[in-house]
Amino acid sequence: MGLIETTRGLLPGAGGTQRLPRCVGIGLAKELIFTGRQIDGEQAFSMGLVNHSVPQNSEGDAAYQRALTLAKEILPQAPFAVKMGKLAINKGMEVDIASGMAIEGMCYAQNIPTKDRQEGMAAFREKRPPRFTGK
Repeated sequence: MGLIETTRGLLPGAGGTQRLPRCVGIGLAKELIFTGRQIDGEQAFSMGLVNHSVPQNSEGDAAYQRALTLAKEILPQAPFAVKMGKLAINKGMEVDIASGMAIEGMCYAQNIPTKDRQEGMAAFREKRPPRFTGK
């Protein structure tokens, strides 16, 4: 993978010059963009660009299988809490930290009255797995 546009006389469009520095830092982003270097999965993993790097399996679907495993880990969690966490992270990264904290607070406030939050707390007190319904 790589942002190879400079090897074609272009610069990365569609947000590449903005997103990459936020993921890997300004210095490494400049190096990758200015050189047009392509990297493999292990390199992307080592610089924090991807969360996982898996060797290909004989079926050719190793990345899909790893994603499926991650999805199965997320699935049992409280759906609304996951949704609000995603919203807080995504919107919070677009603004300064004080504004991001305010966004988090708004998301948190929306989560407090949910039945899933009540179920999660009850399950914790009763030392049992929660049964989330998405409500």
